Amino acid sequence: MHRITVIGGGFAGLTAAITAAEAGAKVTVYEAHHTLGGRARTAEGPYRTNEGPHALYNGGPHWAWLRQRDLIGPLAPIPPLEAARLRLRHRGVLRRTPPFAMLKLLRPALSTAPVDVDFLTWATGIAGEEGARAAAHYSAVALFHHDPGTLSAAFVRERLRRATKLPPEAHYPRGGWASVIDRMAARAWNLGVRMETLSRVDSLDDLDGPASGAPVVVATSLDAARRLLKDDSLTWTSGRTALIDLAVRTRRGDAFIVSDLDETGWLERFTAQDRSLAPAGEQLIQGQIPIAPHESKADGIARAEQLLDLGFPGWRERVTWRSEAVANGRTGAVDLPGTSWRDRPAVDRGDGVYLAGDQVAAPGVLSEVSFNSALTAVSLALGRHALDLKQA
Repeated sequence: MHRITVIGGGFAGLTAAITAAEAGAKVTVYEAHHTLGGRARTAEGPYRTNEGPHALYNGGPHWAWLRQRDLIGPLAPIPPLEAARLRLRHRGVLRRTPPFAMLKLLRPALSTAPVDVDFLTWATGIAGEEGARAAAHYSAVALFHHDPGTLSAAFVRERLRRATKLPPEAHYPRGGWASVIDRMAARAWNLGVRMETLSRVDSLDDLDGPASGAPVVVATSLDAARRLLKDDSLTWTSGRTALIDLAVRTRRGDAFIVSDLDETGWLERFTAQDRSLAPAGEQLIQGQIPIAPHESKADGIARAEQLLDLGFPGWRERVTWRSEAVANGRTGAVDLPGTSWRDRPAVDRGDGVYLAGDQVAAPGVLSEVSFNSALTAVSLALGRHALDLKQA
C-alpha cells in the first residue's frame, strides 16, 4: 500500500486525502488548527459565519465529485421573494437592473476574451467604459480584487460569466460550509485516513516524507507553502479584502444582496435562505470589500457601511453582533494580462512534493482551483510513486 502525507486539512487537503485513500493509499493529514476546514470553516456559536461570503458553484467539476459521494448534503434554497431583492449600486443609488451597456458583456455568443489584454480595455471596446467598469466591479464577487479591470480579460470574463449565469450556479449548503467539511472528514475517516489536528509541520524533515520515498501534498496557503518549503518562487498575485459580518434584528424589506457597480463590494444576507445561521429574529449579513494596497481596513469598512445604508435602512440601531477582518493573499489567485493558470506555481515541485490550493497551476473558479489541484497532486504523486517502486 502506498503512503502519502497531506499537510493542511482544508478543502484541498481533504480532497487530496479522500482521493488518495480511494486509490488505496495509506494517508495521514496534518492540520495546524484544532478543527479541519481551512478557509471553509464555519464559525461555531449563534452566528454561523464563513471567512467572507461563501457559495458552492454547481458548474465546476467538484460539484459532481462531491455529489457522487453524497458530501454536499442538504442545500438552502433561495426563496423567490428574496432572490428578487438583489440590488445594484450604480451612480450612487440602488437599482434592480444593471446598466444596459453591461448586458452587452453577458451575451453568450460574445467572442472569446484575450489573455494578454486587460479586461477594462477589452470590455470598453464592446460596452463602453461605463458598462465595462460596472461589469468589472460586479465580477469582484468571484475575484476579491480591488481593480478587476486591470486583470486579464480572459480571466475576468470567465468569472463574470459564471457569476451572472441563469439559473444561478451559486448554491448554499445548509448550516454553512462546515457541513460539507464535516461530511468530507467523515468520508476520509471511514476510508482509514489518519487525521492529526493541532499538528503544525514546520519542516518536511520532521515527516516520513520525500526522503523515505513517501510523497507529500502541501495543501496550505501559498505563503505557508513558501515558508515550509523555503522556496521564494512560490508567489502569485491575490486580493486584499476587508470582511464584515453583522447580525441585525429582522426588518421587512432588507435587501438580499447589494453589489457595488460604482466600486468593488458585495453584501449578502445569508439568512435569506438559511435561517439556521443566526438566532430567531436576527439576520446574518456577510460582506467583502476589496481594498487597494494603500488602503486600510477602515477604508474598506467605511465603504461597506455606505452599502449597508443603502440596502439595510436603520441597520446601525439593529446591530446585535459585529465582526471585522482583513483577508490578505487568502482569496485565491488572480491572473494579470499575459498570464493564465498555467503560469502559476506548478503542482509538481520535484522530490516527491506536490502543491494543492487556490493559487497554484490548476483551472477553475474559486474553490474549484483547490479541488483540481488536489486531484492533480494525488494523481502525480501516486503515479510517480508506483513508477519508482516498479523501477526499484
